[in-house]
Amino acid sequence: MSLNSNFWSFGARALGLVLCLGLPLPLLAADQLSEAVVEQQAADPITAEQVATRRIAEGSILPSQPATIKAMNRVVANQRVAVNGWSAKTRAEVAEARIGKMLGEPGDKAVSLLDRKEGSAVLVNDNLMLGVLLQDTPEGTAQSARQEAQVAAATLEVAIEEYRESRDLRSMLTSGAIALAATLLLALLLRLLYLGRRRVQGWLARKTVEHSKQLRVGGVELLSREHLIAAQQLALNVLFWAAALLLLYQWLGVSLAQFPYTRVWAEQINGFLFGLAARFVLAVAHALPDVLAATLIFALAYGVNRMLKRFFRAVEWGFVKVGWLDAEVAPVTARLCAVVVWIFALAMAYPYLPGSDTDAFKGLSVLVGLMLSLGASNLVGQGASGLILTYSRTFRNGEYVRVAEHEGTVMNLGAFTTRIRTGLGEELTISNSLVLGAVTKNYSRAVKGKGYVLDATVTIGYDTPWRQVTALLEEAAARTPGVLDDPKPRVFQTALSDFYPEYRLVCQAIPTEPRPRAEVMDALHANIQDVFNEHGVQIMSPHYVNDPQQAKVVAPEQWYAAPARPPAT
Repeated sequence: MSLNSNFWSFGARALGLVLCLGLPLPLLAADQLSEAVVEQQAADPITAEQVATRRIAEGSILPSQPATIKAMNRVVANQRVAVNGWSAKTRAEVAEARIGKMLGEPGDKAVSLLDRKEGSAVLVNDNLMLGVLLQDTPEGTAQSARQEAQVAAATLEVAIEEYRESRDLRSMLTSGAIALAATLLLALLLRLLYLGRRRVQGWLARKTVEHSKQLRVGGVELLSREHLIAAQQLALNVLFWAAALLLLYQWLGVSLAQFPYTRVWAEQINGFLFGLAARFVLAVAHALPDVLAATLIFALAYGVNRMLKRFFRAVEWGFVKVGWLDAEVAPVTARLCAVVVWIFALAMAYPYLPGSDTDAFKGLSVLVGLMLSLGASNLVGQGASGLILTYSRTFRNGEYVRVAEHEGTVMNLGAFTTRIRTGLGEELTISNSLVLGAVTKNYSRAVKGKGYVLDATVTIGYDTPWRQVTALLEEAAARTPGVLDDPKPRVFQTALSDFYPEYRLVCQAIPTEPRPRAEVMDALHANIQDVFNEHGVQIMSPHYVNDPQQAKVVAPEQWYAAPARPPAT
């Protein structure tokens, strides 16, 4: 019994020594490591880190699952390796037990550091609390181990002060009173914010109703009053909830900061908010030079466009004349130059735009380029056709043309389509590629001044004097309203067929005539019939099989039948 009693007494004293000192065993192992380093360096001058690496390979210090040492809810240090069979988790648990026992002891507590070759130790009143080995740091150097030990010592000092504060009744009552006051202030601010939102909503609704008549143009309501009020209320609700959440966030940080155990959470909350604000400010400050450069580029592009616009406007109005540019295409050229300048400015400013180097921005650029390449081929063809028509000056706005089987006045030559108004009052929209690929007849280009050409074709037998037919057609043109006297209408014999000659009347219409070309043509055809009927000339092509008994000729005395007149001699 005496031997067993002595054995258990010795075991109890050894266990008590371990519990009192906690984790000296890893540092004792580190002492052995240090002696091995000295002996090894005497024979082979290698570094302590190399010896430690060798010992790790031998099994004295092994990598382990990292564990955290905490005190008063604060992270004091991290343990990353196992020493002599003590895992990192066991080392952390023993260190936490030692720190907890130290916090419960009365008296002053002085924190200090002890540097060794194998690492650094954190002491309180010369009692070991925890050790930071070289292998406990990512870098594995003595400097990094000392730095982590210094951080652990500073955190431990804060934990000691907070533990002392948590045991002070007066301090805890003060903290509770401050938290209660912060809660009451939060309730008051939320109430004021709610009442302010209601007042602002009512004021905006009244102003919207009062000024709703100003939202009409020509009797048409631009914005619905109900929709505008709903949008205002939505915006106010978003602002209200954003302000309310910000107040709640601040209240939570203030309340948690009053109590020692939750103070670290308050620091994390405030650190997140201030860190987010700091990142935002730093991002803005970092992007400010690039934004200024992009702004300068766009400002220069704007100035160049202003100068080009004034120049092309002067060419359009005739104040400036250049040989390489007509007044008709000056507006189109101005728009093209503006597009080119802005595209060039965007290409120059692209590297300076915020976020241009991000993967999202690059992916969006690739997506837009792919969409344009797949879906805009026809659009590009139409635009190219519009440019060709514009600069080749095939026709202009106001000219009367015939495109394939469509005939009418050109209302607008756009970048992609051409609009034509027919004589029947119909408006046709034709793609520029179709216009470019079809035969276009321009009835306005060969006229004197502005206007368009009218023509009418009749076939009269050979027994009618051609001079009489010419005079009759000229008389019909003179009777038609909208046909110009200058240039004078002309009659051409375009064919001498087997049965009859073919006469074609060509004249020019007044461009300001409000009636469409179809009405003018109708009046001209009616006047041709009336004039021929008045003078007994039949508009009938004599188709026959056998030759007549008498020759179908015009006697010389009938060459100048009325209303034709012989030339003056």
